[in-house]
Amino acid sequence: MYRYKITFAYDGANFSGFQIQPHKRTVEQVLKNAVNKIAKHPTPAIPVIGSGRTDAGVHALNQVAHFDIPYHLSNESMRKALNSILPLDILIKKAELVDSNFHARYSAHDKTYRYRVDQGEFVNPFKRNYTAHFKYPLDLNLMRKASNDFIGEHDFTSFVASGSQAKSNVRTIYAINVRRDELRNEVVFDFTGNGFLYNQIRIMVAFLLEIGSKQRPVDDVKRVLAAKDRTEARMTAPASGLYLVSVDYGNAQESI
Repeated sequence: MYRYKITFAYDGANFSGFQIQPHKRTVEQVLKNAVNKIAKHPTPAIPVIGSGRTDAGVHALNQVAHFDIPYHLSNESMRKALNSILPLDILIKKAELVDSNFHARYSAHDKTYRYRVDQGEFVNPFKRNYTAHFKYPLDLNLMRKASNDFIGEHDFTSFVASGSQAKSNVRTIYAINVRRDELRNEVVFDFTGNGFLYNQIRIMVAFLLEIGSKQRPVDDVKRVLAAKDRTEARMTAPASGLYLVSVDYGNAQESI
């Protein structure tokens, strides 16, 4: 068997998330169908293992997955073969033959996500599936100051949605960047961490928007983290603004 790592982008607007679900169109299912077609539909079917799940409506710029296939193809041939089968809302950017020890999920060192917030007066019909909308004035300095309190290792129980299956709510955030994209009239948040819980980033973004619009005090992050109570954080930003930007594998062995 040959193990391939694929790096791919997808528009999540018409997917019910990454993970396979009965009677729903998911990224994992569409990828699995394409891989098994290339492999001539073996039994049992070949699974595709992603670096992690994304929810319905969430997008990816550089998601990563791996699969084992009984046929050897060059990296470029594999990339072209998959793209020739896949629908237009998924693009394989790179395919690499990797060591059998490589695992898309367990070898990951950290992940970076981006969240885009459009600040137009009204919802832009051409951006509604790709940004959140928040028309009220935002103080970026307040959000930057508050975001520093998320940095480091914390128990994020207050910032995880019900339904999470994680064994622990402790995660480490390495960096948060908050900036304004003047050209697009957007506020953009970038989060890098060793992993993120169910809806964690969307809850943190909604929390920071409340601080930026002066609905919460700037030092409220510490209090709510300590509370370990989901009701303290209240809101969840919509899925449409969230993008998986990259998955970093550090020194893990990859291409061979």
